[in-house]
Amino acid sequence: MEVRYSPDQSGFKKMTTDELRKSFLIDTLFVKNEIPMVYSDIDRSITGSAVPSGQTLKLTATKKEMAAEYFCERREVGIINIGQVGSIILDGTEYLMNNKDALYIGRGAKQVEFKSKDGNDPAKFYFVSYPAHKEYPSKHIKYEDAIHRHLGSVETSNKRTINQYILPDILPTCQIVMGLTELEDGSVWNTMPCHTHQRRSEVYMYYNLNPDSFVVHLNGAAEETRHLIIRNEQAVLSTSWSLHSGCGTQSYSFIWAMGGENQVFDDMDGIPMKDLK
Repeated sequence: MEVRYSPDQSGFKKMTTDELRKSFLIDTLFVKNEIPMVYSDIDRSITGSAVPSGQTLKLTATKKEMAAEYFCERREVGIINIGQVGSIILDGTEYLMNNKDALYIGRGAKQVEFKSKDGNDPAKFYFVSYPAHKEYPSKHIKYEDAIHRHLGSVETSNKRTINQYILPDILPTCQIVMGLTELEDGSVWNTMPCHTHQRRSEVYMYYNLNPDSFVVHLNGAAEETRHLIIRNEQAVLSTSWSLHSGCGTQSYSFIWAMGGENQVFDDMDGIPMKDLK
């Protein structure tokens, strides 16, 4: 497991492009038959993936970083499958995961396993985890059972559907809120006007991008923004004080996951577009 430490606002302003990428960009996801993970000191999130191809993969704790006997001993996990049909097995109970299905795993689940229906065309499980203070029941949320919010317009190039899977309106969790946003053809902007939310951090994972396409992801303070070039199936970490918004060279999808002390989805501090620099 890779460990990341985030800079403060003063240090952030002095970082080079390479330093920004090493601190906030996660470009090691979706490796077949591996479970790469990044542990961040930003709300102690863990971001990872599992692509089982011909074998079953087990999610295990790392002693040094987690000091736990098993991964969910003191953690909850949100998972979304962006690949083909697969399964997640929790302590012997198997959940069939179609494309764009989600699974919430509550604290206390001892055995977490990933497998694909077809190892040659595997499932691609993306997950984000945060510390949990209480046990809540695990729950499978199918794509059709998510809350679908339609926002934006063609005129502003951000017509999109926000699919909310893990949030208080659907199930109880300790911290994590998670969903998937899909932009329509011709729309390229997400989360604009942008915002911050002081009470929680966020992780974006961009996908459905062609190999030669990318997203220009804005971060930093409104009065002095920075950017990162994000490619297909890469993730980016956002601190509570940083805005997070992107514009792509094509339409795309992205998974967002938040953790912190407030789970209200609309708890955010908006930034007028005229204030961006």
